[in-house]
Amino acid sequence: MNSQELLQQAQIALQPTFACIDQHTQRSLKRLLEAFRAHQVGVQHFASVSGYGHGDLGRDVMDRVFASVMQAEAAAVRVQFVSGTHAIAAALYGVLRPGDELLSVAGAPYDTLEEVIGLRGEGQGSLRDFGIHYRQVELLPDGSLDWDTLATAVRPETRMVLIQRSCGYSWRASLAIADIERLCQLVKQQNPNAVCFVDNCYGEFVGDREPTAIGADLMAGSLIKNPGGTIVTAGGYVAGRANLVEQACCRLTTPGIGSEGGATLDQNRLLFQGLFLAPQMVGEAIKGNYLVAWIFDKLGYPVNPLPDAPRRDVIQAIKLGSPEKVTAFCAALQTWSPIGSYLRPVPAVTPGYESQLVMAGGTFIDGSTSELSADGPLREPYIVFCQGGTHWTHMAIALEAAIEAVEAERI
Repeated sequence: MNSQELLQQAQIALQPTFACIDQHTQRSLKRLLEAFRAHQVGVQHFASVSGYGHGDLGRDVMDRVFASVMQAEAAAVRVQFVSGTHAIAAALYGVLRPGDELLSVAGAPYDTLEEVIGLRGEGQGSLRDFGIHYRQVELLPDGSLDWDTLATAVRPETRMVLIQRSCGYSWRASLAIADIERLCQLVKQQNPNAVCFVDNCYGEFVGDREPTAIGADLMAGSLIKNPGGTIVTAGGYVAGRANLVEQACCRLTTPGIGSEGGATLDQNRLLFQGLFLAPQMVGEAIKGNYLVAWIFDKLGYPVNPLPDAPRRDVIQAIKLGSPEKVTAFCAALQTWSPIGSYLRPVPAVTPGYESQLVMAGGTFIDGSTSELSADGPLREPYIVFCQGGTHWTHMAIALEAAIEAVEAERI
């Protein structure tokens, strides 16, 4: 069976699933529109101020709208956040103090946090350099959470519990909202003062509830992932309890300024419009994920999540088994990207990552994984992680080339 026939079969088989995704998208959009209406968003909020950013009405209203949409007490949406990792780091440094413990409950964190914590690198001002201790609860051999160990893992000195929602570069299921809710309950039973912090990257709008609606004290993410709707050009956010959001902002700016600073640099309209588009873009990305999972499962490759599994984020992993196949997959997607289609991804050292990476990212916004992209570390078992897409039909076109490229490496 050729790639076109596989795609046609997949589209027919996935029609009921796509219909369910559309219904979820409608619910998410309704929640968002209710927030826009409640906070009376108008064209006056598209204006911006320069310099320090004092009195930026659009920024302040965006914070309130975002908090409502994320079901949180407060939020800070800032273009000054360089990335999701930067927003997460601001939350960590803002809340943690010397002598505190940070506990990761889902195994090792994403690669870019290793130098923030102090697992790699020296003398860069990591948490370890400031006397903040780190511990992690390993996953079980099947990649699931070790609930038995977690029941007694939180100590009196555990100030913050890190909950990474997405799988990152590991072969595990991303966490369901129900998992996060149970984790928060377990943590509070052991230490009511511990802060439950969620790395929410790739998870926004995937479910009907966000982590801050079910017990998380604080969460952070990137605007060039889900909540930016593929058009926001930079930034990130923190959301949760008001005092914790302010502590994170004091790390982004300075104590005494906190959330009161940070000019939006004429980006307010894009921030509002990107948020409006986000539920639709997330829905399209999830459709693309199902398409990838269905086809590569038929081709005999292990996929995570499985073709019939519910989605917990917008990442689809495929265990291709060789560096050549990972590179071929990424090269095929790059060829069918709107930007830089003439480039060929090659493995390279990337700041913040331990292994060489190969990345396909022919996106309008540099590094935007809410647009169609794929990447993977060049290490065993050689997994490619595919995410994003402004519409699933783009994924279908690129996927046809990816199938042929990967299958050519099998010969």
